[in-house]
Amino acid sequence: MTIQWFPGHMTKARRQIEDKLKLIDVVIELLDARVPLSSRNPMVDEILKGKPRLVLLNKNDLADPQVTSQWVKYFADLGLPALPIDAATGTATKEILPRVKQLWAHKIERQLSKGINPRAVRALIVGIPNVGKSTLINQLAGKKIAATGDKPGVTKGQQWIKVGTEMDLLDTPGILWPKFEDQMVGQRLAATGAIKEELLHLDEIALFIVRYMVQHYGAALQERFGITELPEDMDNVHEVVKVMEAIGRKRGAIVSGGKVDLDKASLIIIRDLRAGKMGRISLEKP
Repeated sequence: MTIQWFPGHMTKARRQIEDKLKLIDVVIELLDARVPLSSRNPMVDEILKGKPRLVLLNKNDLADPQVTSQWVKYFADLGLPALPIDAATGTATKEILPRVKQLWAHKIERQLSKGINPRAVRALIVGIPNVGKSTLINQLAGKKIAATGDKPGVTKGQQWIKVGTEMDLLDTPGILWPKFEDQMVGQRLAATGAIKEELLHLDEIALFIVRYMVQHYGAALQERFGITELPEDMDNVHEVVKVMEAIGRKRGAIVSGGKVDLDKASLIIIRDLRAGKMGRISLEKP
């Protein structure tokens, strides 16, 4: 599975970010808590040129809490404060503004010492498509401003959004890298839904999910689908397919002749993972 996906507007997004950086005080980098490194644009460090940054680990309610704690420590070791949130429900989103102001505190203090009334902090929000930027913006602004959808590539324009009187937020189109050098990155992003499904084979995404679940969350997979036995050798594709077929049978994904409809079974596996029905699952660890 070689995934190459870089719509023209992504290249434009990079230029737009570089143009706006001189207006920006703090950058909010939004990542998927289930796949923090895979959902991180490798160009971001280079583009942001040392701006103060807050990392938000979104969809935290779907991620393994123990693994998320490891990620918070990982980013802290890089000198980046990280806050697990859930933009959809608003969990921990109230902590974002105080954290942003903390990163800009030295400038606010300097303005106050000169008798200047501090202006609103200007923050730029960056993240790959479908990581939840629009949902977060609507949550912070307290009203529906950005178009939201579970299809990547919904946010196309660029706009300033007022968050109360203390923060102005600049939304940017999502940026994703030109080529997935590491195929695992592509597979993880396909599993979480950050890549358009039309670009991939469902059975390959499901194969990756099942293999990973057996290796790291076997009991959760068994409980969800009522499977009694899991294979030892997950490098053997046939063994993984057997698990997918067992899931298909349990869920009635059968075609004429009693065969399992693998496409249907694959869709069940993918949707259950994305909806958190297999439990709280992280697809990568620091």
